[in-house]
Amino acid sequence: MHPLCFTASVAHATDTVLDLDGIVPTGPPDHFLVAFDVPPGTQELEVRHDDGSEVDILDWGLLGPDGEFRGWGGGNTEPAIVTELAASRSYVPGALAPGTWAVLVGEAKVVTPSLRWSIQVVLRDAPTLAPQPERRPFVDPGALRSGREWYAGDFHVHSRESGDAVATLDEIAALAVERGLDFVVITDHDTTTSSDFLGDVQARWPELLFVPGTEYTTYQGHATAFGATRWVDHRLGTDGLTIDDAVESYAAAGVFFSINHPALELGELCIGCAWNLPVPSGVGGIEVATGAAEPAGLIFTPLAVARWEELAAGGQLLAPIGGSDDHRAGTDTGFGASRIGTPVTRVLADELSIDALSAALGQQDTVVQLRDRSDPMVELTVADQAASVRVWDAEGGEIRYVVDGVVARTVPVGSSEFVDTLQGTPGQRVRVEVWTAGVLRSLSGFRSFSAAAVRPPDDPGDGCGGCRLQPVGLSGVWGAVSLVVGLLRRRTRGGSGRGQEYSTRSWCLRSHLRKQGPTLAACPPEETQ
Repeated sequence: MHPLCFTASVAHATDTVLDLDGIVPTGPPDHFLVAFDVPPGTQELEVRHDDGSEVDILDWGLLGPDGEFRGWGGGNTEPAIVTELAASRSYVPGALAPGTWAVLVGEAKVVTPSLRWSIQVVLRDAPTLAPQPERRPFVDPGALRSGREWYAGDFHVHSRESGDAVATLDEIAALAVERGLDFVVITDHDTTTSSDFLGDVQARWPELLFVPGTEYTTYQGHATAFGATRWVDHRLGTDGLTIDDAVESYAAAGVFFSINHPALELGELCIGCAWNLPVPSGVGGIEVATGAAEPAGLIFTPLAVARWEELAAGGQLLAPIGGSDDHRAGTDTGFGASRIGTPVTRVLADELSIDALSAALGQQDTVVQLRDRSDPMVELTVADQAASVRVWDAEGGEIRYVVDGVVARTVPVGSSEFVDTLQGTPGQRVRVEVWTAGVLRSLSGFRSFSAAAVRPPDDPGDGCGGCRLQPVGLSGVWGAVSLVVGLLRRRTRGGSGRGQEYSTRSWCLRSHLRKQGPTLAACPPEETQ
């Protein structure tokens, strides 16, 4: 039992204390409301909560009259405090309008029958929380730098506004600048309150662009909303709310939506982390690499890339994204620890601004460097029937052309700046991977061939100048999965082989792994495309 934090503030004679409790409702949806009344003249509101046991997990938020969003703490254990001029982390300051408010409760994990929750609401006629003058509505800082180049950033960084994170924005900035990044996207769980502080910190770090955002966190999947400054309801299933509705809401606000760690299927070790939802047409990107490149990335990156290819085979070409999922500004240690700048996403933009980065994302102009920005850089362009590749800092490695989900050609890299070309046929999609010492280090986004190919006389008609299509297996990955499940022991709330066969077979293998354990026989060869 987690005790209520009754010592968080001093009670005053004029405080009104409301003690509320009840039984967690069973069945969908997986969120419910606990209503209470706020009388006129209330200047501060405090909510203390208890999720009932050590094994069950409830998440917590706050709604004002008419469903006004006033914060989402998720797994925050401390009370939520809101005044007109300040709020505790994850919560929104503002006038405390009289009327019916509600504590928003999420059922992250409920295994105890008839689980009882407890809430205490304290209403005060004078605030105890100090004003926060550094807090103000987000204003776009514009371009920090001009010029078309591959800007380096991290799309998945948590600040202390996330209930499971502790990093301050200044700590995030210091590490990002040290690691040579141009921008970071702040993605706190289902709240955009960090955007209130970005103007203050941006002034202290003029070389680093802070991009507002949120990690849209459901119990069936997570996603980054690039540029989000307003809450979008994450209670899927409540009043018929669907993931399509959420994506449409973000799109209407000009926000780029990208799926996070789609293959991170760890059950109760990471609630809702794998993407088990439909993928609406408005989704623009997918996180193909999350956190440390080794050893966890050697397992989960191939699975994420396989999902990316599956979507592409169905006609959804998504921009590849990489994000650290850093919660502690680089102070995590041990297996699977994340650190800002691992991986790095390069975005080819006309300037270092939120608008320019967003436009480039819409064009899928991204490259992911799996370890950090010192990994090889690759640039892929397609003009009609010809794909041109330029690679830097990969001498001694190799490039692999992946055409329609299979490796079409492998080319050794013979110089520090290397150029190569590949012929294609109309309608084919192509991307490029860069490998060094037998390990995937960088990958480009998709490009499509759009005109009839001019084939050399000895071309047998496979669309790549006589090369042989060579699907390669996921060998070496499956045996390590049980090790990962045993070692990745962090409670996250809803917080290699030489190659891959990017096919229905790969997705079948992932599904089988999730249910029963890795067995190649479970996915017959005829499933391979």
